[in-house]
Amino acid sequence: MALLQISEPGQSPDPHQRRIAIGIDLGTTHSLVASVRNGVAECLPDEQGRVLLPSVVRYLENNGRQIGYDAVASQLQDPVNTIASAKRLMGRGLNDIHEKASLPYELIAQSDAEGAQQGMVAIQTAGGVKSPVEVSAEILATLRFRAEDSFDDDIYGAVITVPAYFDDAQRQATKDAARLAGLNLLRLINEPTAAAIAYGLDNSSEGVYAVYDLGGGTFDISILRLTHGVFEVISTGGDSALGGDDYDGALAEWVLAQHGLKATTPHEKTAVRIAARQCKEALTNSESAQFTATLGDQSLDFTVTRADFDAAAAALTQRTLAAVRRTLRDAQITKDEVQGVVMVGGSTRMPHVQAVVADFFGKAPLTNLNPDEVVAIGASIQANQLAGNNSAGDLLLLDVIPLSLGVETMGGLVERIVGRNETIPTAKAQDFTTYKDGQTAMAIHVVQGERDLVQDCRSLARFELRGIPPMAAGAARIRVTFTVDADGLLNVSAKEEGSGIEARVDVKPSYGLSDDQIAHMLQEGFATAQHDMRMRAVVEARVDADRLLMATERALKIDGDVLSADERTEIDALMQALRELHKTSDDAAALEAGTQALAKGTESFAAQRMNRGIREALAGKNIETL
Repeated sequence: MALLQISEPGQSPDPHQRRIAIGIDLGTTHSLVASVRNGVAECLPDEQGRVLLPSVVRYLENNGRQIGYDAVASQLQDPVNTIASAKRLMGRGLNDIHEKASLPYELIAQSDAEGAQQGMVAIQTAGGVKSPVEVSAEILATLRFRAEDSFDDDIYGAVITVPAYFDDAQRQATKDAARLAGLNLLRLINEPTAAAIAYGLDNSSEGVYAVYDLGGGTFDISILRLTHGVFEVISTGGDSALGGDDYDGALAEWVLAQHGLKATTPHEKTAVRIAARQCKEALTNSESAQFTATLGDQSLDFTVTRADFDAAAAALTQRTLAAVRRTLRDAQITKDEVQGVVMVGGSTRMPHVQAVVADFFGKAPLTNLNPDEVVAIGASIQANQLAGNNSAGDLLLLDVIPLSLGVETMGGLVERIVGRNETIPTAKAQDFTTYKDGQTAMAIHVVQGERDLVQDCRSLARFELRGIPPMAAGAARIRVTFTVDADGLLNVSAKEEGSGIEARVDVKPSYGLSDDQIAHMLQEGFATAQHDMRMRAVVEARVDADRLLMATERALKIDGDVLSADERTEIDALMQALRELHKTSDDAAALEAGTQALAKGTESFAAQRMNRGIREALAGKNIETL
């Protein structure tokens, strides 16, 4: 019998102990990792002191890869194998990608084992076919290693941010990427919510706030109410295919149109995109900038004014305002009731965007926190609490589901069960009945979206409830229950109330990764996955060994005198053997065996401690007083 250490739920056994938890902003253009150190949330730099990690991966032959700045440096020379903005491909099918023609790398439809085309897009590289999940996992793993190097210790868990408007498929894809990267995912939280956490805690803000989040690939708008440490998301909206990349594309198209040119080869498409991004960034601080690119044997050097860029991108900014108006309507709040506007995401640095937002809300937006870092900082604060390090526990997060969830009914109609902007976690149920006399089975088709027809919504899952007792049409009572967890992920169950028969499904959206494919990626396709899994098992075994050693040492200090000399020698030997294994062994099985040996060797000691405790409790008492 192992000795138990009692502590408050979620808290470390000793007050001075803390679990290392990190917040990760998995961005379209850049990614960051942050953690709470010495009570302050801060972004963790790499060896060169850089906190930003470009979300770019270059795949080489023989399973080689470059990640981050090294990959960016290779973009022009090897555009076909250098994958940027993979976040925009997460959970998406080939038909969902509208900008395929402008991408330098080759997109293909992922095939399953039977050869049927699945939903998720994949990328053809020199290192083989890669899914966006794998690309994102490379970035997450790099950030994980950076955090481990910063603390010289293992990471307990991570909170990863996602755009508020990410649907279930995109969230599941992000969760799978975390799995592949060897991260213990504590929670997925929405990026605007993470930003609100950072602003609310750093500035003690209260009231109704709008979080305008324009990143490299996605746009989110959230309306939040902040009150005494409670972060309540009232409504959320946005566009998961609108971001800084689109502004780059609009500028590039405008410049090419001025010269009657077209980018056709992968090298030309990459050169134009890089030139557009550099020009856009330069226009943030100056009224004009050069657009310089080489297309084949033609050199393009053109002066772009800020007014030119604003005109070329005006339609994109107006798309963000349309989403803002919808979200305000959903929240039943006027723009005058909004106390402050928080600007998040590197793309909000564009003067045009700031001016349009200020004009719309009638007040200058808040920009006093770094828009690149604020999301990661908020995620790290949430991670710190979920790890049990925040003894105050004064942060309550009430997030919402971005899109309605429902089931298909007769005629291909959608019956919504969980409405959008419902606070999560949540559980909702609705009763349905049979359509035909004697019907013994019912097919449940789970969909997500705001349209009334199934064909216009996203299909998430299908399952069947069988064994319904035959009865007249309409007599059966079948309760369908939707449960959405804190990550925004879905479980659906169906139960016939009369007979009690039940069926359920954990929704794994049809974004193209089957269970077999995930298993294959974990075991074979992803080079570091097997190693990561082994290391995780070792880390878990070491943690268990640590806990038992600490508990045994504590017990020996208090009650070691109950042991005979031989018993004490035997326990000391077992502890020393486990310590040696802890220091030197990378074999999870050996560590587990050593832990079990110590646990078994201390069973007699635990019994003697218990007997002593009982004796002390009963000392001086008799039967009549008990």
